[in-house]
Amino acid sequence: MTPEDLLPDEMLERFRIRAKGYDERNEFFHEDLAELKGQGYLAMFAATDDGGLGFGLQQAAAAQRRLATAAPATALAVNMHLVWTGVAHLLQARGDDSLHYVLREAVAGEVFAFGNSEAGNDSVLFDSNTVAKPLADGGYSFTGTKIFTSLSPAWTRLGIFGKDSTGEEPVLVHAFITRQTPGYTIKDDWDTLGMRASQSNTTVLDGVVAPAGRVFRKLPVGPNADPLIFAIFACFETLLAAVYTGLGERALDIGVETVHRRMSKKSGKPYSQDPDIRWRLADAAIAMDGLYPQLDAVAGDVDALVNHGAMWFPKLVGLKVRATETARTVVDAAIRVSGGGSYFSGSELGRLYRDVLAGMFHPSDDESAHGTVANAWLGPIEE
Repeated sequence: MTPEDLLPDEMLERFRIRAKGYDERNEFFHEDLAELKGQGYLAMFAATDDGGLGFGLQQAAAAQRRLATAAPATALAVNMHLVWTGVAHLLQARGDDSLHYVLREAVAGEVFAFGNSEAGNDSVLFDSNTVAKPLADGGYSFTGTKIFTSLSPAWTRLGIFGKDSTGEEPVLVHAFITRQTPGYTIKDDWDTLGMRASQSNTTVLDGVVAPAGRVFRKLPVGPNADPLIFAIFACFETLLAAVYTGLGERALDIGVETVHRRMSKKSGKPYSQDPDIRWRLADAAIAMDGLYPQLDAVAGDVDALVNHGAMWFPKLVGLKVRATETARTVVDAAIRVSGGGSYFSGSELGRLYRDVLAGMFHPSDDESAHGTVANAWLGPIEE
């Protein structure tokens, strides 16, 4: 199945129309989610034998790129579900079936969310401010605050992690809870500049318990080579890049359509004939042309189990930064050639301008990404 089959034009147009209303009302994309479920979209990483679509990361990224051309906030939130199902798929492809139940449950209609982000935790997956307390039966209770929990109104499974400091060496504990599990609160605090339909509210964990059967990893604090870490980074960074690539693609299309339509009073010709505007859009198109093959190649290498060794993380964070920064530049160019109408809140370009700014806040941020790449090429800073 191709992304065009999965997301036909008429469906994307419905999503695009609804995106405007979701943004204006700061409302979750319930209708979009129902349609995506009906298409089997949330089960794309599950094998066809399990009732899924049998997609790899390359196909998933292509689908997310296409979805983002219509509804970036919808695509961004769905990413968080696809990260967990993608992680389960990538681990399975590497001989680890420990999260196969995630794929089975996605086929059954469960919605997974990513509850790992914490304010002030610049160690990301390598440390946690959340306290994980071991229980006698092998389960854990978690106490802490998670931010940017996309899919807050709809998730049925939430992946979380915290730090257990009760042993000789602290360990980071990864687990899932269900929506029915007591001990957590979702704040109604998602009132943001853009990506509003994602409803990425703050989640407060107050002793919420994950049973032993849903505790799926215990890892040392700090960087490590566990396949789970690679799988999370590979899915998170690649699918983020796909969303912002789709956003930039849509902005360029709108810019082209607009300058063909706008007429210059001075020349009597459409702005598409203005040399300065042509140069600006050509520059945006050149930037986007470099992004499409990079996204496709990185995702394809993950699927093909290519061994890039220590260069894998630089490739992943480099892709994320390239996509988010390129999309921001392209949206800016499209707005500059489209005139003052794009400044109004009802303008699709105006919404894309606000949505694209979220890209700078997703991990890895600029500083972290450049540090990762510098260490790979130059070695660590000498002390």
